[in-house]
Amino acid sequence: GSWTILQLVEALGFCLENTDPRTRGRGIQLLSQVLLECHSLLQEKEVLHLVLFYENRLQDHHLLIPSVLQGLRALSLCEVLAPGLAVSVLKAIFQEVHVQSLLQQDRYTVYSIITNFMATREEELKGLGADFTFGFIQVMDGEKDPRNLMVAFQIVHDLIVKNYALGPFVEELFEVTSCYFPIDFTPPPNDPHGIQREDLILSLRAVLASTPQFAEFLLPLLIEKMDSDLQSAKLDSLQTLTACCAIYGQKELQEFLPSLWSSLRREVFQTASEKVEAECLSALHALSACLSRSVLSSDAEDRLDSFLSSILQDCRHHLCEPDMKLVWPSAKLLQAAASASLRSYHRLTHSILPLLLEQYNKHSQSSQRRTILEMLLGFLELQQKWGHVEEDESALLSLQETVCSVVFSALTDPSVQLQLVGIRALTVLGSLQGFLSPSDLELVVDHLVRLALHEEDSQSSEAAMEAAGSLAPVYPKVFSGRMVPRLGEELQSGRTDSLAKGLISGIGRCLQALAAVSTHTSIVRETVPVLLQHLRNVQKGNTAEVVSVCQSLHRVALQCQQDAEGCWYYHQTVVPCLLAMAVQASSHPLVSKVLLEEEVLTAMVPVISAATTHLSPELAAQSVSHVVPLFLDGEVSFLPQNSFPCSFQPFEDGECLEPQRRLVALLMAFVCSLPHNVVIPQQERLLRELLALSCSCSCPFTATTASKCFAGLVNKHPAGQQLDEILQLAVNRMEPGLTEGPHRTQALILLLWVTKALVLRYHPLSSHLTDKLLGLLSDVELGPIAADGFSLLMAESPDVLHKGCHADVRIMFRQRFFTDNVPKLVEGFHGAGADVKANYLKSLSHVLNHLPKPVLVTELPTLLSLLLEALSCSDRVVQLSTLSCLQPLLLEAPQIMSLHIDTLVTKFLSLASSPAMAVRIAALRCAHALTSLPTIVLLPYKARVIRALAKPLDDKKRLVRKEAVAARGEWFLVGSPGR
Repeated sequence: GSWTILQLVEALGFCLENTDPRTRGRGIQLLSQVLLECHSLLQEKEVLHLVLFYENRLQDHHLLIPSVLQGLRALSLCEVLAPGLAVSVLKAIFQEVHVQSLLQQDRYTVYSIITNFMATREEELKGLGADFTFGFIQVMDGEKDPRNLMVAFQIVHDLIVKNYALGPFVEELFEVTSCYFPIDFTPPPNDPHGIQREDLILSLRAVLASTPQFAEFLLPLLIEKMDSDLQSAKLDSLQTLTACCAIYGQKELQEFLPSLWSSLRREVFQTASEKVEAECLSALHALSACLSRSVLSSDAEDRLDSFLSSILQDCRHHLCEPDMKLVWPSAKLLQAAASASLRSYHRLTHSILPLLLEQYNKHSQSSQRRTILEMLLGFLELQQKWGHVEEDESALLSLQETVCSVVFSALTDPSVQLQLVGIRALTVLGSLQGFLSPSDLELVVDHLVRLALHEEDSQSSEAAMEAAGSLAPVYPKVFSGRMVPRLGEELQSGRTDSLAKGLISGIGRCLQALAAVSTHTSIVRETVPVLLQHLRNVQKGNTAEVVSVCQSLHRVALQCQQDAEGCWYYHQTVVPCLLAMAVQASSHPLVSKVLLEEEVLTAMVPVISAATTHLSPELAAQSVSHVVPLFLDGEVSFLPQNSFPCSFQPFEDGECLEPQRRLVALLMAFVCSLPHNVVIPQQERLLRELLALSCSCSCPFTATTASKCFAGLVNKHPAGQQLDEILQLAVNRMEPGLTEGPHRTQALILLLWVTKALVLRYHPLSSHLTDKLLGLLSDVELGPIAADGFSLLMAESPDVLHKGCHADVRIMFRQRFFTDNVPKLVEGFHGAGADVKANYLKSLSHVLNHLPKPVLVTELPTLLSLLLEALSCSDRVVQLSTLSCLQPLLLEAPQIMSLHIDTLVTKFLSLASSPAMAVRIAALRCAHALTSLPTIVLLPYKARVIRALAKPLDDKKRLVRKEAVAARGEWFLVGSPGR
């Protein structure tokens, strides 16, 4: 049956009225447990009676108190609690219970009761006035358990932010919380409660920084702790000060400003810790910001001004000593204060900028000038933060001429390091709207062109190009009108000179500069025709020149991608032009065939791909309606200069059409980069043509690109009957091709790419094709290629089948492939003949090498013996792949790897003298990683390893020697104290 709560109380009457306190305690415990389960079902009248009963029990024997508190916690959760009862309960607890004499769990119960009432009965508790605050202070005073402190700190925080009356108890409330500052707590090992030191620090900081009323007590405490020898205490004090500044005003801070500044200055001038320095600078920034926010009455003293004056007084003179150690700490302090507000920035820069400019002209050494200019740059970057330069207040505008002359002089200095700082300063000045005059801007462009093209040091040249790219969108007319023509002229004259001298470095820089400055659509419209014209000029030249132009075009394409107008202009200008030049080269017997070389076509692919990936679906559809008919039907009408000597038919038979077939690489770059929702005209026919070409073409480059193009289209093809038919057709073509005939390798390449396309999208046929690949590992001729193919399946492909070109790539496909196929690989290895075992090891090594390391660690025990066997394989690819796989595992799974220490040491030391440099480097890195294993495991091998690592110290390759030094040094430290 069902009972009411009052019936239960009556039934428990014998227990509740028993003279034995233990019996009474058990009765109340049972009642409290029932209430915790069903408090939401109680009636208001029942709650009233129960509250009165429990309050009365608080005066009972101390053994009963824990159960009574549990009952009151249940009642504090009741929504039907009558007005006034919450206050009554808390008064009773404050009066009758000495909370800190209770056990941790019971104290936690008291905090829970208070928290519940504060959440639901706020107005009633506020009616208690300061008595509630005083009562809680008594409850919390002396608390030591971190679990309870987390709740207690939250209650104090709510008391303050929800405006409970603190009355005369502000200092008491501060004392009862600040006694824990700074927090010194180390959680016990395997702590189930998960409370970290950082949790307590943040909770206490939220309390201390919650009210300006604490300021007079807190600030002296923070100043005292800043002087502590403990770094943790310093950091906590500084972070708390920064938090307090968010709510303090001038009134709270003014008395303590000299002491605070003194402590901050001392720490920055003397500390060896970057963390402490960073927190000091943050605190100074916060103090200056706080003083800047304070609204002043007409007769009040401006504390910001006096505070900044003291900073200037203590730091200014150090800026005149660019070689001394206090120059940078002083500059950082000034910049931290200046960054707080526009007022503080103007106040400090009026004094500092003229001084720095004077010092720059006073010192003649490049190193000193560089230090001064870097400090000046710090202040210029702060001006960037405030945006537009205001004429009436800015010290910068009044010094415009001097600042520009200093920066320009740095650009012409022989010191590369000074030039680099000058270029950074130039970029900042250019970003300040209205600062540079038209004549200055022309000078800026001239300097950037000079540095980009004629400066011997590549660092300065690259920095100048980067600066041009940053400033070009701000001043597009100046750069397109002055810089681009200059670069075009240099390109033309450079080509003439290079033909005479056999040099192309100047041309390379010109091309890089043209690409770098193409960061605005109006400039792209100027640079792209220059680059394309240069490509037409050099297509009869050498391969390196053509590849260089393609690399510049690719960079421009990447910079255009986020701008729809620029992207479409680039696409419709560059793609038809490249196709026309390539078609011309493939069709005309007298035209140079440089454009048909594999290296050049490979360089063109990313240009066309980058020009296509970010097109809108409508524009992409417009473009695809021209490009696909070009390849399928020879429709050349959309190409510029489209009078070709013979028709373009790359998919027709005939040996004379072999050059045209190579251009399938460009078709692949285009169609495999289209967005998902773009319909490709005649797609089924295109797929059939690609399939035929990939299986029958004798040119490996053409066959591979056709396979990749086919795979890229299949990956995005919508599921359904059409896809099933084309895949069945592909399987029917591949299977006979793999069995016999002259095109076995081509059939295998096609199988690999189609498998990858289907694995990425979790297509059901992928498992059948993967099994086919696994079967080929035992083939003497195709086995090694199939084994290397597993790397292709798992790795990121650069040109097709990656997310950047909108391929369908499912999450965790590698983990799924691993789960499905590694057991088959292991089984195949054990059953294989000695002549093909290496193929299985190579496949396994490739799969594991591309697997996310956390997944690999969990599977390590079962696979480690095979990986160790792979190290004995003579194939260098297997060795390198396995070593790359083992190195992170030594760091992440030292316990498992320790079990095989003897084998690992022997194999690594043996491979450290491999003929292949890459294998030697990888083996030495693994020998280095061994030192992360437990010391007790390593000590027996220490002498042997140190002896063996002496040999690679004399290796003829510098990179090998470098790794040997690092590994041997770490082995020397094995077993040393403090390691």
